Amino acid sequence: DPELRVRFTSPHPKDYPPALLTLMAERPNICNHLHMPAQSGSTTVLERMRRGYSREAYLELIDDVRRLIPDVAISSDFISGFCGETEEEHLDTISLMEKVQFDQAFMFAYSMRGKTHAHRTMEDDVPADVKNRRLNEVINTFRREVQLRNNEVEVGRLRLVLVEGESKRSTPENKTFSGRTDQNKRVVFPAGSFATEEEVLKHLQSSGSGLDIDGQSLLAMKTKVELSRGDYALVQVEDARGHTLKGTALWRSSIVGFEQLKSICGSLDSSTVPSQTLSKQLIL
Repeated sequence: DPELRVRFTSPHPKDYPPALLTLMAERPNICNHLHMPAQSGSTTVLERMRRGYSREAYLELIDDVRRLIPDVAISSDFISGFCGETEEEHLDTISLMEKVQFDQAFMFAYSMRGKTHAHRTMEDDVPADVKNRRLNEVINTFRREVQLRNNEVEVGRLRLVLVEGESKRSTPENKTFSGRTDQNKRVVFPAGSFATEEEVLKHLQSSGSGLDIDGQSLLAMKTKVELSRGDYALVQVEDARGHTLKGTALWRSSIVGFEQLKSICGSLDSSTVPSQTLSKQLIL
């Protein structure tokens, strides 16, 4: 089903053969999101964890992924205060996060578990206050870097959003929807009646003007639909608050139609957005 999104979940960083990355780049319905749990940015900590890769190998994999899938989003896991972790090793994790700029991260202080290699051979010797301080520094680094990345990569962009339903803060007076992008980023946008993709694509194909479609043209389109859970919507991202995006839905869309839109518009660097939304250039 070309309209069914497929998303990979949490494989080990060593389990990314080039064929898998090539397939992701080729298939529009395979999401451009990978969860690549680093756990630490220090090679010596990774060795004690028996992760099977070094900091350098992990960064090389990140470079390969972003080269093959330029629009990919990468999430990760991090543990602060693993057995014997030094301040220098902790700072290696901070520098890895700054270098990669993860789109999402799950961060925890280390807690010894039974029947593990660490439980049998190591001592949980990092004091709790040090673990918590390091964890806070990891969290603050992620928050700072994800804001910088979303401001650069997401704001002003058109995203295909799979509608999940009303947002948590939606009210009868101010109804808003929440959904996920191809990159697994949450987007909140106002509800309403929207043009259909069929009419929009027909207009664009007949006008031959790229994505130069104004708000009045959208309003004049005869068919209007209400979005519901499971629909795709074309959303222009207007703001980023941490790893949550806010935007405006333009029309009901689809995976296949989104690809058609890209082919119609050709080079998108000089495309303009509808006048009812931001008067800026946008990029697909």
